[in-house]
Amino acid sequence: MQPQYYADYLELNKVLNAQHPVSFQPPHTPAHDEMLFIIIHQAYELWFKQIMHEVESVAAIMELPALHDNSPQLQTIVHRLHRVNTIMQVLVHQMDIMETMTPMDFLDFRDMLRPASGFQSWQFKVLEARLGLRYADRFGKEYYTSMLRPEYTAMVRDAESRPNLLQLINKWLERMPYFDNDALWSGFEITSQALPDLHAFWSEYRSRLQASLDSPESANLQFFDKVIGFAETNIERQLGPAASRAALFIMLYRGYPILQMPYLLLEACLELDEQLSTWRYRHMNMVHRMIGHRIGTGGSTGKQYLKGAADSHYIFAEVAQLSSFLIERRNLPKLPEAVERMLGFVVG
Repeated sequence: MQPQYYADYLELNKVLNAQHPVSFQPPHTPAHDEMLFIIIHQAYELWFKQIMHEVESVAAIMELPALHDNSPQLQTIVHRLHRVNTIMQVLVHQMDIMETMTPMDFLDFRDMLRPASGFQSWQFKVLEARLGLRYADRFGKEYYTSMLRPEYTAMVRDAESRPNLLQLINKWLERMPYFDNDALWSGFEITSQALPDLHAFWSEYRSRLQASLDSPESANLQFFDKVIGFAETNIERQLGPAASRAALFIMLYRGYPILQMPYLLLEACLELDEQLSTWRYRHMNMVHRMIGHRIGTGGSTGKQYLKGAADSHYIFAEVAQLSSFLIERRNLPKLPEAVERMLGFVVG
């Protein structure tokens, strides 16, 4: 086996010689901060590559036909999503370094970059698609690949054509077994009038949710019926009714051992959305500080485009919406003993 040396293993000769500031080339006057600008963006792209590595591994596990909630597989998923969120925190903090560059420092080399732009980051577009951002939900979808080379556009389209993480989570949630066996619920106590065609638990829970809502929140009950699948709706969601019920059940009873890891998975998704949103808003504010209302070097509307994307590109919003349907712990329906046994570490 050949010995490995630090510089060779990391291919530092390539990495450290991959910065070629345009302003350093004759006849331009070297712009000191262009080196920082290049390294920051190269670091972003390297982190995007690592995030994609983690997300693809999570998707591969979730595509398995027999993902078991009481197994190391789910822990691995949660661990890797936690790593993604930690990386996203680093990406947010890298804005602090970028903002040591003043607008005048940026103007020293900005016009030399056209039409290069962060808008052309195909890795980030692929990442958004693999997480669950659909083409129909994109802000500025009519031109979001217009500045990409054909081979990069093909990569984005391919990412959009495959089952994304949100869709895989939907399928995983739909497999929740606790409502398939009526015998498990034979001892369930109903304190309100049972609603026809509803499982006893959800009939009871709907009644308790209704009692918890203030008058201005009455629309929440109608939204609950549509999201959970108790009323017809034309709302198009990636998280279907059965998956929404399962996710809400996990949120409500997350204290039970078997539900703790599924809850952490859902929380990791919500944390990822929050980190992505924070990164987008930091980026938007940084751009506004640097160029005001000028257009981006790639031809986008600059701050206006970034704000539109930040406002509309929440990927796991359908999971976050379920918090609208939570009630106080003290008012949760008491689960039958048979269901509680299933939610313990030992099934029997």
